[in-house]
Amino acid sequence: MSAARVEGVQTPPPGEREPLVAQRTGMEDRPMAAQIYFEDVAPGQELPRLTKGPLGPVHLFRWSAAMENWHRIHYDRQFAIEHDKLPDILIQGSLKQQFLVQLVKDWAGPQGWAWKVGFQFRSMNRVGETLHVWGKVRSTQRLETYGLAVLDLGIVSGDGKESTPGEATIALPYRGGKPVPYPFVPPTLPATLPA
Repeated sequence: MSAARVEGVQTPPPGEREPLVAQRTGMEDRPMAAQIYFEDVAPGQELPRLTKGPLGPVHLFRWSAAMENWHRIHYDRQFAIEHDKLPDILIQGSLKQQFLVQLVKDWAGPQGWAWKVGFQFRSMNRVGETLHVWGKVRSTQRLETYGLAVLDLGIVSGDGKESTPGEATIALPYRGGKPVPYPFVPPTLPATLPA
């Protein structure tokens, strides 16, 4: 069976498609669905990394289709290079955004809540790269019924270059306490959380 061609994308036959690898490191003894509690968190603590990739053209084309993002720089190599003068097909910002949210959502667990996630796209990631999504606790704050953890986070490419720095605020339950309320009602806080 030969590969199909869609606007500059070589699509391999079904039996030869690229696997999208999701790999966790650092907490293999704790299932990702397990709940982390506020008492388990301290400033400086690193979240388990989430590794995605290598991200091939088929992954990017599928994400473009799912998001209805038809900009050809995400799936048409010839267009990206010759028309837009880019180095190659680019990984979508919305896909990188999803990876960041996946990291913090998984870390917060089923009783926690990813309250805020913010980030900046500072450099391009290209097709074929493996992305490493990281997070680190910057600060914590105790509230009456749950605690908050402020995280630094980002995405690093295989060559160690940070492309998507950001931060997040996560609401975590207390051990033996109630889950974070749903629907989540944001607390009234001072203008900034303590560092």
